[in-house]
Amino acid sequence: MEFIQKNIYLVIAAVVSGVLFIWPSVAKLFSKSKEVGVSEAILLINRKDAAIVDLREAQEFKAGHIPNARNFPQAQLAERKKDLEKLKAKPILLVCQSGTRSNQVFADLQKDGFSEVAALGGGMAAWQQAGMPIEKS
Repeated sequence: MEFIQKNIYLVIAAVVSGVLFIWPSVAKLFSKSKEVGVSEAILLINRKDAAIVDLREAQEFKAGHIPNARNFPQAQLAERKKDLEKLKAKPILLVCQSGTRSNQVFADLQKDGFSEVAALGGGMAAWQQAGMPIEKS
C-alpha cells in the first residue's frame, strides 16, 4: 500500500496503459459487424462467389484493388443504392483501406436487408501485407 501511495502517478499510468491495450479486443466483442480475415475473405470469394465492394475513393481504388472488385466510394453509396441492390442475392465482402469504413457501411447494409455481408478486417492494408494479388486500373 505504501508503494502505491508513493508512486500514484506510475500506478495510474500502468492502469491506463493496460486499459488502452485491451480496449480493441473488448470493442470487437461488442461490435455488430462481421469482420473476416484475409483467409476467410479468400474462401468467401472462391467458394461462395462473393461480390467485392471496395469503399475507397476512386484514386485509392485505381492505385490498387482486389481483383474483380467493384468501386462504390462510401460518399457515393446512397446515390448508387440501385447498383448495390443487384448484389443483394450473393455474399458481399466490404473492403476499405484499414477496415474502418467497411465496418460503418456494414450496419447500413444490414438495415437495408443485405443478409450476407462481411468486412475485411484490416482492409487493403491487411490484404497487401498478406501478399495477396492486386489489380491497378
